[in-house]
Amino acid sequence: MQRYFIAPELFAESTVTIAGDDAHHLIRVMRAKAGDQVIVSDGVSREALVTITETGKDQVTADIVERLKLDREPAVEVWIAQSLPKGDKMELVIQKGTEIGAARFIPFVSERTVVQLDAKKEGKRVERWQKIAKEAAEQAHRNRVPAVDAPLSWKQLLQCAADADAAWICYEKQNGLQLKQEIQAALSVVSDESASIHSGAGADRSQSGGRQPRLMLIVGPEGGFSEQEVAAAEAAGCRSVSLGRRILRTETAAMVGLTCILYESGEMGG
Repeated sequence: MQRYFIAPELFAESTVTIAGDDAHHLIRVMRAKAGDQVIVSDGVSREALVTITETGKDQVTADIVERLKLDREPAVEVWIAQSLPKGDKMELVIQKGTEIGAARFIPFVSERTVVQLDAKKEGKRVERWQKIAKEAAEQAHRNRVPAVDAPLSWKQLLQCAADADAAWICYEKQNGLQLKQEIQAALSVVSDESASIHSGAGADRSQSGGRQPRLMLIVGPEGGFSEQEVAAAEAAGCRSVSLGRRILRTETAAMVGLTCILYESGEMGG
């Protein structure tokens, strides 16, 4: 069944309005008509099965049939901090990361980043990334659309890392710390909040009393991080970790790390 995210103000007590590109997709692509049903979400706290009552030129009106539970989001909030890769790899990281379960994407520029930022094009680029996240969230039947930040500098990223309960920087030359053990240790530190979330398994997690643990995974560009950057990250409270004995592409590392975190937190049978 088709799924759409709409602005909270378009979600009324008994009706919803689907507008913009989503309305165009419903009317022109899906050939929707009165009587058809879709699922809509405001991306915050409301989701419902609705029946279309009217299709106009650029909007669709529907009646709410059933309120649905918000139970598809991970119990941990994972932030993927990705040094800007070449080509369209960032789009791939956002698309697949959203499908897997990331809550936030934080692009940044590091020492070996090849991509040159254009301030004039930055807004459009972030807008496109957010659209990709929205479409991927709809396809994956998520309850929320991950946030996509504007690109940060390395210094700004390390400041952002301080807001996470745990932050890990992927470093291929690190032979000591393994991500598995690091995840388990981080989750034990915030066990009280995590336990209150997990105790509501099968219920609406968005209404649970505990705060979701915030976990950040920092992934470098094609050339990796310099030793100076790793040292600076560790000084800022980040932990350098290995994703195994094989060297992964930057876009692969993000997906592997995210999957490991969600598995160890119990989201994938771990």
